Amino acid sequence: MTPTLVRQHPPHTGAVPRVDLRARARDWSEIQERMLVPLYEAVYERLDVGPATRLLGLGCGSGLALLMAASRGAAVTGVDTCADRLALARERLLPDERDARARDDTRIVHGAPAQAARTDAYTVVTAFEPIGCLAGDAERLADLLAEAVPLAGRGAAVVLAGWGPPERCATASVLRVAAKLAEPLRGAGTWRPTDRDDLERVAARAGLRPDGSGRVACPFGYADADSAVRGLKSTGLFDPAVTATDQAQVDKELAEALHPYQRQDGTVWMPNVFRYLVARVP
Repeated sequence: MTPTLVRQHPPHTGAVPRVDLRARARDWSEIQERMLVPLYEAVYERLDVGPATRLLGLGCGSGLALLMAASRGAAVTGVDTCADRLALARERLLPDERDARARDDTRIVHGAPAQAARTDAYTVVTAFEPIGCLAGDAERLADLLAEAVPLAGRGAAVVLAGWGPPERCATASVLRVAAKLAEPLRGAGTWRPTDRDDLERVAARAGLRPDGSGRVACPFGYADADSAVRGLKSTGLFDPAVTATDQAQVDKELAEALHPYQRQDGTVWMPNVFRYLVARVP
């Protein structure tokens, strides 16, 4: 299975395929990122995110989840390593750099979580990129948390996200295409089956105390097959397949895998379920 399909970092095995990073970031922002809005809303409602919240978003991408938290009154900081996505996040969250209050309540940080430290501790830390599909994704999240958790206050909520059961995620069948094409690589960044205890293991490794979980329906809906292909490729999950074969082959097989989910009006609809875990800083 996958993340939001969700964006992942390029694989470490083999050559990284040549892509237009700005176009990919725009596809992520305009097509794919919104697929997890129900997850963001469920978490913010459960944690009562509002004016008293100081939120750190790990892997914030182009900032949609941050924007939703800021609209509830939260002071938000986003951190990521993708400069193109962060540029879009700044457009969303800091359209007017002259607004001193906005600069105080909103920060976009390019780099590691440690660079997002503030004088007053964070009350909520989110890692909304779902794990449970790529080899090494749980380990990468654990490494991020090792830097981020010390920035949060005692009792702060740390939210981890992952894919739900494969049988409840239609996108799993599409992701298997990426796994099949990337099979020759057999390394980090290639597909792995989801494990229902992924989130709990990461929380335990980070020294966090589980404090509840939930499941949220997050269907992937696209205007047409082309938008679906662009959105899914913007996640980076198909990069290993491109490295192992070529772009044309991946596009062809991805379009074929999407065919069962294309409706008569041309739209593409894939029901999915995501799981989140709320853990606390001891």
